Amino acid sequence: MTNEQEKLIERISEKFTAINQNPNVHLEGLVHSNPITYWDYILPEALLGLQVQRTTLPDEMVFIMYHQINELLFKMILWEIDQVSQSEHIEAAFFTEKLRRISRYFDMLSTSFDIMGDGMEVEQYMKFRNTLTPASGFQSAQYRLIEFASTELINLIDFRFRATIDRNTSYEHAFEHLYWQAAGKDHATGKKNTLLVNFEKKYKYMFLDKMESYNTTNMWTRFKQLPAEVQKDEALIKAMRHYDYTVNVTWVMAHYHAAGKYIGGGEATGGSDWRKYMLPKYQRRIFFPDLWSEEELKNWGENL
Repeated sequence: MTNEQEKLIERISEKFTAINQNPNVHLEGLVHSNPITYWDYILPEALLGLQVQRTTLPDEMVFIMYHQINELLFKMILWEIDQVSQSEHIEAAFFTEKLRRISRYFDMLSTSFDIMGDGMEVEQYMKFRNTLTPASGFQSAQYRLIEFASTELINLIDFRFRATIDRNTSYEHAFEHLYWQAAGKDHATGKKNTLLVNFEKKYKYMFLDKMESYNTTNMWTRFKQLPAEVQKDEALIKAMRHYDYTVNVTWVMAHYHAAGKYIGGGEATGGSDWRKYMLPKYQRRIFFPDLWSEEELKNWGENL
């Protein structure tokens, strides 16, 4: 046995002894294990078996795969955010690098609308979309988690109700006034449409739990917990602003224009008034408001 092999055995022994495991058992397990293959590790057969069409229209497959890719990217984004959220001590370089990774994922999402926008026939879409009602991309739970993980809850409250909500407000009450409630609720009567009822039936209590857990660990709060001199780091501020604008303006507008091409003046599959619901100038959703000038805040999402 070479010195290098002896050192590796010693490191393996130290690793498993530290967690009260017998190193010999794990070493013997290696004798009987199969070498890993790409298909065992990535599981492409399982992944490629998740696309199930509801119609015979071929472009529906583009629609399904595109949204599944979005969900994978959302998972990657949450993976990076949670490393910041759960870190005990954060340095500017670490924070900045995570933000850059997250922004690259959202940059991909923003530019990827060309795949769907130019990759489906409008005629086919207008046929298979009727089989999707009342489902909607609105019902992406991971996207809502990204929002909860990115900023303080007050910044996700419908702009009309922010003055009535503070940190003493119950999560249940705040939930009922999140900006996206407007897409499925008649605020005159309080009645919710099927889109929202189904969404809440599936995810509401998980959302309430995450709203609480991210309350003091979201990206904006973690930034404000940094030492004052670190908060002035130019690279970090630039990364924060890029992420904020990319998520809340660039990506949203890419989605808006793609919807306009296919839906035109019609309703979304979930029945929402998608034009007012999506436009940044109406939503006024800004993750890191203190990093923008008064003029920038005033003109948020205008002229797009």
